[in-house]
Amino acid sequence: MSIPRKHFAALLVAGALTAGLAGCASGPPVATGTASSPGASETPKPSGTITVFAAASLKPTFTRLASDFEAKNPGTKITLNFAGSSDLVTQITQGAPADVFASADTKNMTKLTDAKLVDGAPANFATNVLEIAVPPSNPASISSFADLARPGVKVVVCAPQVPCGAATVTVEKAAGTTLAPVSEESSVTDVLGKVSAGEADAGLVYVTDIKNAGDKVKGIPFAESDQAVNTYPIATVGTGKNKELAAAFIATVTGSEGKKVLSAAGFGTP
Repeated sequence: MSIPRKHFAALLVAGALTAGLAGCASGPPVATGTASSPGASETPKPSGTITVFAAASLKPTFTRLASDFEAKNPGTKITLNFAGSSDLVTQITQGAPADVFASADTKNMTKLTDAKLVDGAPANFATNVLEIAVPPSNPASISSFADLARPGVKVVVCAPQVPCGAATVTVEKAAGTTLAPVSEESSVTDVLGKVSAGEADAGLVYVTDIKNAGDKVKGIPFAESDQAVNTYPIATVGTGKNKELAAAFIATVTGSEGKKVLSAAGFGTP
């Protein structure tokens, strides 16, 4: 049966359209966006120098963390300044150049936040408690916190404005025992130094300080220490010049690497 001429022409047009559509479907996809340049999403490598102000009790751990950080990030330099937290706050408020501040308590960090001298909210990264440090021979036969108040016992503590000193005052109240120290030091390392040198029968320092001291002193735990748990915060100082490097170092301290080093030193988690 023959197909009418007008119908035949219509079939030819339909076939051509179908072939054209098929050809479009099999062709390469049309780009809908712009290609990103290589490395565009990569985080820039930290570089430059920062100065970290840190509580004296952090000296062993921060020295190691800073050294490891520099080794993993060539072109960076971290300068460390250790002292009592209250002394560091005074230095920063008086204009000392600092990029990062790590305090042994929240009270001294609050002084800087209230003064609008830190960026953002500080991050808590560790905790610590007090322990009694005595010379290896324990000449005064100290076995409890109450023993520190015995007549004739030479006790050295931190000054009240220093975190370890504030913790001592808290423990005294909790234990109902008042101490009569022969000296009050500006940092926990100074207290430890007097005990290890035999200049005192006992001193109140952190668990971490005794662990780091090795056989230079002997540690005497006491139950009342859990009444004064110090929490350590860290923050970027607002006047710092290298915010990127400061943030990268803080991330190391608060991250898995920092937690591992701090835990090995005897610090607890916040």
